[in-house]
Amino acid sequence: MSTGYDVAVIGAGVFGAWTAWHLGRRGKHVLLADAYGPGNARASSGGESRIIRMGYGADELYTRSSLRSLAQWKEFFAATQQALFHETGVLWLAGEDDARVGQTAETLRRCGGAFEELGRAELERQYPQIGLDGITKGLLEPHSGVLMARRAVAAVVEDAVRGGVEYRAAQIAEPHGAGAIGAVKTSSGERIEAGTFVFACGAWLGKIFPDVLGSRIFPSRQEVFFFGAPPGDARFAPPALPTWLFQEDEIYGMPDLESRGLKIAVDRHGERVDPDTQSRLASAEGAEEARRFVEQRFPGLRGAPIVETRVCQYENTWNGDFLIDRHPEMENVWLVGGGSGHGFKHGPAVGEYVAGRILGGGESEERFSLASKETVQRRAVF
Repeated sequence: MSTGYDVAVIGAGVFGAWTAWHLGRRGKHVLLADAYGPGNARASSGGESRIIRMGYGADELYTRSSLRSLAQWKEFFAATQQALFHETGVLWLAGEDDARVGQTAETLRRCGGAFEELGRAELERQYPQIGLDGITKGLLEPHSGVLMARRAVAAVVEDAVRGGVEYRAAQIAEPHGAGAIGAVKTSSGERIEAGTFVFACGAWLGKIFPDVLGSRIFPSRQEVFFFGAPPGDARFAPPALPTWLFQEDEIYGMPDLESRGLKIAVDRHGERVDPDTQSRLASAEGAEEARRFVEQRFPGLRGAPIVETRVCQYENTWNGDFLIDRHPEMENVWLVGGGSGHGFKHGPAVGEYVAGRILGGGESEERFSLASKETVQRRAVF
């Protein structure tokens, strides 16, 4: 079987879904394929929830991308009549090293992002349920919050299909060739022809392109825990509690959304893993670290049960910048990934950027280039 498309997008995570969506809106004949399904349990875009924040310290590139993406997410949810964004606010909390909060305020001011700076006394007044030992100041993004991740990805794919994009479940084999390739093959032997191919395969990029990306994509194991609030206690749900990030603790979380519990996750990169074979069961060590943190920062949850756990993966580049560039040998093959634990929120802007680059109407960002990707990790984007 041979089918011709303008663009075949491989991978229906948030980057691939929004790329297909934008290309479809520009009138292109697009195939979107995924081995396991949009927002599936194995994917970095899976899971219940993801933060969308504007703050990136002094990094204006991602602040502007977040602002653009939040506007598109809101427009999309309004148009499709889906309540998949919770405007919880996002609260940054800093200790003695508060430079990043100051840089975030300066960048948001420059870029037109809304924020409030909070001193220690104001934090104590507004958030008495938070343990503020060692915390000197905070910054609140009142219009940021949480995207309901797996459902949001599925919604983007469904809307893309309504707009003419074709979706199918298929595993695509490693492509070979030089110059412009004409087709790729599925694991079942089907041949798929297209003018352009976009591989947005997340943690699998290094396995599909081992020579080019095997040493430049670093999938890491990340554990997430949900703690059940005491019965009838609304202190840990919005609007009482926003989404929050403790800079020096390298831990972030979300309030009790949709009665799932308070979410706790460590932002440090975990061990390097294979996305096909890693265990999806949370560890006792991870649970103990989460319990210690809860006792310190949310004393009202001391002894609270863990009601749900999840193991996913980051798909890191060496420094946290995205990867969006052509394959070095196959000129009509694009590599799109490197979400690096912060990418989900940027799905709309990434899809728009990729569509623009493919169709020749967008400027390139050097930080996204393959040439900028090194083989030793030194994280710079948080």
